Amino acid sequence: MSMSFESLNNFEIDVLKEIGNIGAGNAATALAKMINKKVDMEVPEVKVMEFREVNEMFGGAELPVVGILLKMTGDLTGSIMLILENTAARILVNMLMGKSNEKSKHNSEENDEINCMFDEIEMSALKELGNILAGSYISSLSTLTGLNILPTVPDIAIDMAGAIISVPAIEFGKIGDSVLYIETVFIEGETRALGDFFLVPDMDSYEVLLRALGVIS
Repeated sequence: MSMSFESLNNFEIDVLKEIGNIGAGNAATALAKMINKKVDMEVPEVKVMEFREVNEMFGGAELPVVGILLKMTGDLTGSIMLILENTAARILVNMLMGKSNEKSKHNSEENDEINCMFDEIEMSALKELGNILAGSYISSLSTLTGLNILPTVPDIAIDMAGAIISVPAIEFGKIGDSVLYIETVFIEGETRALGDFFLVPDMDSYEVLLRALGVIS
Protein backbone atom coordinates (compact mmCIF):
# COMPACT_ATOMS: atom_id res chain seq x y z
CA MET A 1 0.00 0.00 0.00
CA SER A 2 1.43 3.40 -1.01
CA MET A 3 0.64 6.30 1.26
CA SER A 4 1.55 9.96 1.66
CA PHE A 5 0.48 12.78 3.95
CA GLU A 6 -2.04 13.70 1.25
CA SER A 7 -3.91 10.41 1.78
CA LEU A 8 -4.21 10.59 5.59
CA ASN A 9 -7.51 11.14 7.37
CA ASN A 10 -8.04 13.64 10.20
CA PHE A 11 -7.30 11.12 12.95
CA GLU A 12 -4.03 10.05 11.35
CA ILE A 13 -3.03 13.69 10.88
CA ASP A 14 -3.84 14.38 14.57
CA VAL A 15 -1.47 11.56 15.57
CA LEU A 16 1.30 13.10 13.49
CA LYS A 17 0.56 16.53 14.97
CA GLU A 18 0.95 15.10 18.47
CA ILE A 19 4.37 13.77 17.45
CA GLY A 20 5.18 17.31 16.34
CA ASN A 21 4.07 18.71 19.71
CA ILE A 22 6.16 16.21 21.67
CA GLY A 23 9.14 16.74 19.37
CA ALA A 24 8.94 20.51 19.88
CA GLY A 25 8.96 20.04 23.65
CA ASN A 26 11.98 17.75 23.42
CA ALA A 27 13.74 20.27 21.16
CA ALA A 28 13.17 23.06 23.71
CA THR A 29 14.55 20.83 26.47
CA ALA A 30 17.59 19.97 24.34
CA LEU A 31 18.24 23.66 23.63
CA ALA A 32 17.98 24.48 27.35
CA LYS A 33 20.62 21.85 28.10
CA MET A 34 22.88 23.21 25.37
CA ILE A 35 22.84 26.77 26.70
CA ASN A 36 22.34 25.84 30.37
CA LYS A 37 19.40 28.23 30.68
CA LYS A 38 15.63 27.86 30.95
CA VAL A 39 13.99 27.73 27.53
CA ASP A 40 10.23 27.90 27.05
CA MET A 41 8.28 27.51 23.84
CA GLU A 42 5.00 28.64 22.41
CA VAL A 43 2.45 25.99 21.47
CA PRO A 44 3.82 24.80 18.12
CA GLU A 45 1.83 25.15 14.94
CA VAL A 46 1.70 21.74 13.30
CA LYS A 47 -0.01 21.09 9.98
CA VAL A 48 0.18 19.20 6.72
CA MET A 49 0.84 21.60 3.86
CA GLU A 50 1.65 21.52 0.18
CA PHE A 51 5.26 22.07 -0.73
CA ARG A 52 4.41 25.06 -2.91
CA GLU A 53 3.15 26.81 0.24
CA VAL A 54 6.50 26.51 2.03
CA ASN A 55 8.07 29.61 0.46
CA GLU A 56 5.04 31.63 1.56
CA MET A 57 5.78 30.71 5.19
CA PHE A 58 8.97 32.77 4.93
CA GLY A 59 7.44 35.73 3.15
CA GLY A 60 8.79 34.73 -0.26
CA ALA A 61 11.48 32.73 -2.02
CA GLU A 62 14.11 35.50 -1.77
CA LEU A 63 14.34 35.67 2.04
CA PRO A 64 17.83 34.68 3.30
CA VAL A 65 17.65 31.58 5.51
CA VAL A 66 19.78 28.86 7.05
CA GLY A 67 18.78 25.32 6.06
CA ILE A 68 19.89 22.19 7.92
CA LEU A 69 18.93 18.82 6.37
CA LEU A 70 19.19 15.40 8.01
CA LYS A 71 18.29 12.02 6.60
CA MET A 72 16.54 9.38 8.68
CA THR A 73 17.83 5.81 8.42
CA GLY A 74 16.96 2.50 10.06
CA ASP A 75 13.39 1.21 10.43
CA LEU A 76 12.01 4.54 9.19
CA THR A 77 13.64 6.43 6.33
CA GLY A 78 13.11 9.93 5.01
CA SER A 79 14.25 13.49 5.68
CA ILE A 80 13.80 16.22 8.27
CA MET A 81 14.76 19.83 7.58
CA LEU A 82 15.18 22.77 9.94
CA ILE A 83 14.91 26.23 8.37
CA LEU A 84 15.82 29.37 10.30
CA GLU A 85 15.57 32.96 9.17
CA ASN A 86 19.05 34.44 9.48
CA THR A 87 18.08 36.61 12.47
CA ALA A 88 16.75 33.54 14.32
CA ALA A 89 19.91 31.62 13.43
CA ARG A 90 22.05 34.49 14.77
CA ILE A 91 20.01 34.61 17.99
CA LEU A 92 20.36 30.84 18.54
CA VAL A 93 24.10 30.91 17.82
CA ASN A 94 24.55 33.78 20.26
CA MET A 95 22.57 31.85 22.88
CA LEU A 96 24.79 28.83 22.32
CA MET A 97 28.02 30.83 22.49
CA GLY A 98 26.99 33.00 25.43
CA LYS A 99 26.88 36.23 23.43
CA SER A 100 24.41 39.10 23.83
CA ASN A 101 21.38 39.21 21.53
CA GLU A 102 20.50 42.86 22.10
CA LYS A 103 21.70 43.99 18.66
CA SER A 104 20.42 40.92 16.80
CA LYS A 105 16.82 41.53 17.92
CA HIS A 106 16.62 45.01 16.35
CA ASN A 107 15.84 45.32 12.66
CA SER A 108 18.28 47.48 10.74
CA GLU A 109 20.23 47.21 7.49
CA GLU A 110 23.48 46.82 9.46
CA ASN A 111 22.06 44.07 11.66
CA ASP A 112 20.56 42.25 8.65
CA GLU A 113 24.04 42.16 7.11
CA ILE A 114 25.65 40.97 10.36
CA ASN A 115 22.98 38.30 10.84
CA CYS A 116 23.77 36.90 7.38
CA MET A 117 27.46 36.41 8.21
CA PHE A 118 28.64 33.35 10.14
CA ASP A 119 32.26 32.37 10.66
CA GLU A 120 33.52 28.78 10.63
CA ILE A 121 32.99 28.26 14.37
CA GLU A 122 29.45 29.70 14.19
CA MET A 123 28.63 27.49 11.18
CA SER A 124 29.82 24.48 13.15
CA ALA A 125 27.66 25.60 16.09
CA LEU A 126 24.63 25.98 13.79
CA LYS A 127 25.21 22.51 12.36
CA GLU A 128 25.38 21.03 15.85
CA LEU A 129 22.28 23.01 16.85
CA GLY A 130 20.34 21.63 13.88
CA ASN A 131 21.64 18.15 14.62
CA ILE A 132 20.41 18.26 18.22
CA LEU A 133 17.08 20.00 17.55
CA ALA A 134 16.14 17.85 14.56
CA GLY A 135 17.47 14.84 16.45
CA SER A 136 14.95 15.63 19.20
CA TYR A 137 12.12 15.11 16.72
CA ILE A 138 13.65 11.90 15.44
CA SER A 139 14.07 10.70 19.04
CA SER A 140 10.38 11.46 19.68
CA LEU A 141 9.39 9.42 16.64
CA SER A 142 11.60 6.56 17.78
CA THR A 143 10.26 6.58 21.36
CA LEU A 144 6.61 6.78 20.34
CA THR A 145 6.85 4.11 17.65
CA GLY A 146 9.43 1.73 19.09
CA LEU A 147 11.23 1.96 15.76
CA ASN A 148 14.99 2.23 15.44
CA ILE A 149 15.49 5.59 13.67
CA LEU A 150 18.93 7.11 13.24
CA PRO A 151 19.86 10.58 11.93
CA THR A 152 22.67 11.10 9.45
CA VAL A 153 25.31 13.83 9.71
CA PRO A 154 23.48 17.10 8.82
CA ASP A 155 24.13 19.22 5.74
CA ILE A 156 23.93 23.01 6.16
CA ALA A 157 23.52 25.84 3.67
CA ILE A 158 22.84 29.58 3.78
CA ASP A 159 20.90 30.90 0.80
CA MET A 160 17.56 32.31 -0.29
CA ALA A 161 14.57 30.30 0.94
CA GLY A 162 13.61 29.24 -2.57
CA ALA A 163 17.07 27.82 -3.27
CA ILE A 164 17.29 26.03 0.08
CA ILE A 165 13.85 24.47 -0.27
CA SER A 166 14.41 23.41 -3.88
CA VAL A 167 16.94 20.77 -2.79
CA PRO A 168 14.58 18.61 -0.69
CA ALA A 169 11.65 19.61 -2.92
CA ILE A 170 13.21 17.75 -5.84
CA GLU A 171 13.48 14.62 -3.72
CA PHE A 172 10.16 15.08 -1.90
CA GLY A 173 8.45 15.62 -5.24
CA LYS A 174 9.05 11.98 -6.04
CA ILE A 175 6.74 10.89 -3.23
CA GLY A 176 4.13 13.62 -3.03
CA ASP A 177 3.56 17.34 -2.79
CA SER A 178 2.84 17.60 0.94
CA VAL A 179 4.98 17.77 4.08
CA LEU A 180 4.43 17.82 7.84
CA TYR A 181 5.21 21.37 8.96
CA ILE A 182 6.10 22.17 12.59
CA GLU A 183 6.61 25.82 13.58
CA THR A 184 8.42 26.12 16.90
CA VAL A 185 9.13 29.35 18.80
CA PHE A 186 11.85 29.09 21.44
CA ILE A 187 11.85 31.67 24.25
CA GLU A 188 14.79 32.43 26.56
CA GLY A 189 14.12 35.41 28.81
CA GLU A 190 13.08 38.28 26.52
CA THR A 191 14.51 36.58 23.44
CA ARG A 192 12.41 34.69 20.88
CA ALA A 193 13.67 32.56 17.99
CA LEU A 194 11.48 30.80 15.45
CA GLY A 195 12.45 27.54 13.79
CA ASP A 196 10.53 25.73 11.03
CA PHE A 197 10.76 21.95 10.78
CA PHE A 198 9.64 19.90 7.78
CA LEU A 199 9.27 16.12 8.04
CA VAL A 200 8.84 13.79 5.08
CA PRO A 201 9.14 10.01 5.42
CA ASP A 202 10.01 8.02 2.30
CA MET A 203 7.05 6.42 0.55
CA ASP A 204 7.39 2.99 2.15
CA SER A 205 7.82 4.57 5.58
CA TYR A 206 4.36 6.17 5.81
CA GLU A 207 2.77 2.77 6.34
CA VAL A 208 5.57 1.66 8.69
CA LEU A 209 5.07 4.81 10.79
CA LEU A 210 1.28 4.61 11.02
CA ARG A 211 1.35 0.86 11.73
CA ALA A 212 3.89 1.38 14.53
CA LEU A 213 1.63 4.08 16.02
CA GLY A 214 -1.34 1.69 15.90
CA VAL A 215 -3.25 3.97 13.53
CA ILE A 216 -3.57 1.23 10.91
CA SER A 217 -3.46 -2.54 11.40
